[in-house]
Amino acid sequence: MTVNSDKKGLIIKAVGGLYTIESLDGIYECRARGIFRKKNISPMVGDNILFSDENVITDIFPRKNFIIRPPLANLDQLVFVVSTCKPSPNLTLLDKFIAVAEYKNINPVIILTKTDLDSYDNIMNIYSRIGIEVTAVDYSNPDTVKKVSEILSGKISAFTGNTGAGKSTLLNAVDSSLDIPTGEISEKLGRGRHTTRHAQLYKLANGGYIADTPGFSTFETNKYDIIRKDELSGCFREFEQYSDKCRFKDCSHTKEKGCAVIQAVNDGEISASRHASYSEMYDEAKLIKEWEL
Repeated sequence: MTVNSDKKGLIIKAVGGLYTIESLDGIYECRARGIFRKKNISPMVGDNILFSDENVITDIFPRKNFIIRPPLANLDQLVFVVSTCKPSPNLTLLDKFIAVAEYKNINPVIILTKTDLDSYDNIMNIYSRIGIEVTAVDYSNPDTVKKVSEILSGKISAFTGNTGAGKSTLLNAVDSSLDIPTGEISEKLGRGRHTTRHAQLYKLANGGYIADTPGFSTFETNKYDIIRKDELSGCFREFEQYSDKCRFKDCSHTKEKGCAVIQAVNDGEISASRHASYSEMYDEAKLIKEWEL
């Protein structure tokens, strides 16, 4: 029986075909075997891999999930940094991100920033009532930063949200040794400068890894993953208890009579803004052609 002497590692950075690997005995710079290219497989940040003494990645362990843009694998949670203002929160954008997280079985978490500048009660209410963890950060209160640290401990988390929402500032507050560059908001454009150039995992002092990813000013669902229209309602967790009660089995939950989901919206049981986001995504999903899947 041949004993495989290759070492296990975690890809923590990928730039131009060069992969930085963290292993139990140190950090290595590796390249991938040519066979991966032939099989149209690209190693991703977050991949658990085997690599040889020649610093070549020889195998990639099965992924529990991944997102395409930016390429990240094996995420435990997707952390949405939402500012109360500058930039103002875009709930449709947020709901589209959350739907992708749900589709990928990645736990969504919302962290609110700039809480001293504007109210956040509405966002807190909409998302906490459906079981999504929502935490408000106030940098004058160390306990709120500690709470974020506890959420991240022992997990692989990716941070995303509108540019200028304060992702890098938040990460530096959680662990000052990260020293991630931060950008200032452009008053003229109303959005932040892009300060994150690539996907990279940063190891936290209290355990776990975080990825600060490029900010997104626009969002196309199919850039992440194509969610079919008949799968979309499953990405809105608050629909579950109502969807089986609709008059029609193939109800789209957008306009049908006898739709229990729409009735729940009318009764205030489901957020109107969440349902509006769902309806917009459903209309977009109807336009997807079979060959795109």
